[in-house]
Amino acid sequence: MKSHIFTSIAVLLAALALPAHADGFRVVKSPLLEEECGACHMVFPPQMLQAESWQALMDGLPQHFGSDASLDKKRRVAIADFLIRNSGRRDTRAPDGKPLLRLTETAHFKKEHRKIAPAIWQRASIKSAANCSACHTGAAAGDYDEDSIRIPK
Repeated sequence: MKSHIFTSIAVLLAALALPAHADGFRVVKSPLLEEECGACHMVFPPQMLQAESWQALMDGLPQHFGSDASLDKKRRVAIADFLIRNSGRRDTRAPDGKPLLRLTETAHFKKEHRKIAPAIWQRASIKSAANCSACHTGAAAGDYDEDSIRIPK
């Protein structure tokens, strides 16, 4: 009886040590990433893209989605190293094998947001599909769970 209780408690503790949900991310911080990337947009959890996607994104900073986000080599390398070191395992390649640069183009994002009407992304309170924190109230803490979604009017 005691061993059954001990085993049950051990299993419960092990389960609590795991991420609570598949769409929860361990928050890893980089002051440099917060300063440079967070100056223009929310800082996305590095686990949202594979290493190849982060490397391609960092290599293309002079043409970063219509803006020149160039950084000096030391800062660019430090941010790229952080993103790659903390990158995700979920496949973020296009069908042709090239690394995707936009989270909104990944198969996972499309699957999770397939029921969202295009007009919702255009709301002034949301502005774009890349503005995760508009709907995911816990995004800053790495929480993208369905239970914390609040779609603004």
